[in-house]
Amino acid sequence: MKCTIHVYLLNELFSQKIADESNQGEESADNKKYIWEDELVINNSVSKMEEIQNSVYELRGILPNGNEFSESVGAMRIVTLKSEDAPDCQVGVSESILDRLEIKTNKNDTRLCFYIKDNEPLANPIPGIYIASKEFPKSLIQ
Repeated sequence: MKCTIHVYLLNELFSQKIADESNQGEESADNKKYIWEDELVINNSVSKMEEIQNSVYELRGILPNGNEFSESVGAMRIVTLKSEDAPDCQVGVSESILDRLEIKTNKNDTRLCFYIKDNEPLANPIPGIYIASKEFPKSLIQ
């Protein structure tokens, strides 16, 4: 099954009333629904998905000095995508900034839509991972 991940940063100033009155219910240049959108396409066939609320994400990488790091980030909504021909893939958003997650599945496609509140800064350290700034590991902030 094909899988596409969409991440939307909601615009808290968007007004559906204004959209209805002046633009046939649609957003306009002055009344945007989203501040930005990301789209990630999973190229391998996804055979199974597992959603876990209030989970822990292990953020791993290499520091500029060459040392490896591994930091736990709690209170994350994680979706693990499993494939028969590739390693598992995780996408996730801090629960504190997640407005909602919609999973839309039909015969051949799955679409994950994460809607993020715009009232708090966030970090996107790797594609598909969105961490509230207040929950980002302090040891990684320079």
